[in-house]
Amino acid sequence: MSRRGTLLLVLFAVLVGGSFAVRRGGASDAPDRMWGGFGVTDGHFTRPRAIAIDPQDRAYIVDFAARIQVFDTDGDYLGPTWQTPDYRNGRPSGLGIDRDGHLIVCDSHYHCLRIYDAAGHELRVIRGEFGYISDAVQDRGSGRIFLSEFGDRDRITCLEADGTPVRSWGGSGAGPGQMNRIRALALGPDGLLYAADSCNHRIQVFDLEGGFVREFGEPGTQPGQLSYPYDVAFGPTGELYVSEYGNHRIQKFDTAGKSLGVWGGPGRAPGRLASPWGVAIDSRGGVFVVDTENHRIVKIRF
Repeated sequence: MSRRGTLLLVLFAVLVGGSFAVRRGGASDAPDRMWGGFGVTDGHFTRPRAIAIDPQDRAYIVDFAARIQVFDTDGDYLGPTWQTPDYRNGRPSGLGIDRDGHLIVCDSHYHCLRIYDAAGHELRVIRGEFGYISDAVQDRGSGRIFLSEFGDRDRITCLEADGTPVRSWGGSGAGPGQMNRIRALALGPDGLLYAADSCNHRIQVFDLEGGFVREFGEPGTQPGQLSYPYDVAFGPTGELYVSEYGNHRIQKFDTAGKSLGVWGGPGRAPGRLASPWGVAIDSRGGVFVVDTENHRIVKIRF
C-alpha cells in the first residue's frame, strides 16, 4: 500500500470511528502493524490504556471502557472480551503477567489486583491497604509482587506471592527514591526494578529490597530526556523501552540510561502517536505501543 493510501485509510477510520488494520514495513518511520479504531465492539478501542503480552504471545489490552480484549501479535482478535466487576469509580490502568502466565489486572480505583486466566476467568483477588495501583510485576524467582501506587501514597510496595505485605518504600517528592506519580514498573535483566516516575520525568532504578540504585532522564524533548514516561518494558536483548505520554514517542535505552533512539512524534498518521500510555514487547522483540488518543495499537521495530 502506498503512503498516500495508508494515510487516507487511517484518516477515514478516525473520522468515522471504524476499524482498520494496516500491515507494512520498510521505512524506519513506518509501523509493522497497526490495528483498532474508535468503538466498543470487538477489535475496537475506546482510549486503550495498557497492554501485557504473555509467554504464548497473546496480547491483552484494556481500554477506558474497562474492557479487556485478547489479540495475537498480528493484531487478529482472539477473544474473549471481558470487563472488571465494577468500573463506576474508574477503570484499570495497568496490566502485567505473573510467573504462571496469568494476567494481572491493576484495578486501580478499587485498590486491588485481579488475576485472570486467558479465558477471562478470575482466579483470585489480592487486596490490601493500597492507594491507586498503577502497575504490578512479579519476580519469577522469588514470586514476590511489586506494585506501584500514587495519589495518597507515592510508593512501591512488595508483597509475597500470597499477597502478604513485605515492605514499602518511596514518598512524595523529587529527590532520589522519592516519587511523583509512578505509572509503571519493569524487572530488568540485571535483577533490578525500573520505575517510570512520570511527573518527575525520569526513570528510577531500585534493588529488590527497595534500595535506590540510580536514575536517568530529565524534562525535555531531546534524546535521553523524557516527558511524562508512562510505561516501561524490556526487550529480549535487554534494552528498555519507554512510552512518553508528553513527547508522543517511544524511546529506547540501555540499562545505564543511555538513549539508543526514539520513534514517533505527535500526530495521527502512521509513524506518529497521540499520548501513548503503554508499551510491551513480544518474544521476538516486536514493540507494541498503546496509541491511546488514536484508539489503536501500533507494532514497530527499531
